[in-house]
Amino acid sequence: MSIQEVLQVPIHETFQSTVQGEGFWIGALVDFIRLSGCPVRCSWCDTGYSDGGANAPREIKSFTELIKELQSSRVVISGGEPFIHKQLPQLVQALLDTDRQVNIETSGAFWQEIPSSAWITLSPKHHLSPSYPVKELFWERANEIKFVISTGQELEFYNDYLLTVKDRPIFLQPEWNVRDRAVSIILDLLKQNPNYRLSLQTHKYIGVA
Repeated sequence: MSIQEVLQVPIHETFQSTVQGEGFWIGALVDFIRLSGCPVRCSWCDTGYSDGGANAPREIKSFTELIKELQSSRVVISGGEPFIHKQLPQLVQALLDTDRQVNIETSGAFWQEIPSSAWITLSPKHHLSPSYPVKELFWERANEIKFVISTGQELEFYNDYLLTVKDRPIFLQPEWNVRDRAVSIILDLLKQNPNYRLSLQTHKYIGVA
């Protein structure tokens, strides 16, 4: 039995041949692997972890099973919170070994070393969950930073860190439940920060997973 058949991770759900709806890789054809579990408890979580995810889907799959499902050349690992899983570095490497590109979406509250070629999208949630600050190393390691905006005060919370990441693309994304109001707020924020960019959840607008 191979190591990939032995190694397993808890899965929330998977999607194949869909599009990345947010951030830098918007519009790219991707597969999604959503890992199960997240303790951060964002009130607007769209994958069922606002209450810890007691009733959220959970299925154990081997790396071999996950790789057999893949259809696209880019794989997005999201959650939940991927970095809570100790198998994450090995999963990333197993996906890279299939000559695929790997993106990971994280709150930054948990740190593990992963292969340097993996793309990290940091979406901080410390302002929502005081017990889960962003690990310092993520501000250096993240390839892009995405803020979910509902009030406009989110950027003020991270102002000191934003001064250190001017070389990275920064996206402002309206919180879906208040998107009309949030878009207006973001337009004002873009006037103050013209190097930032608007990120819309386009997959929701076009009705794909």
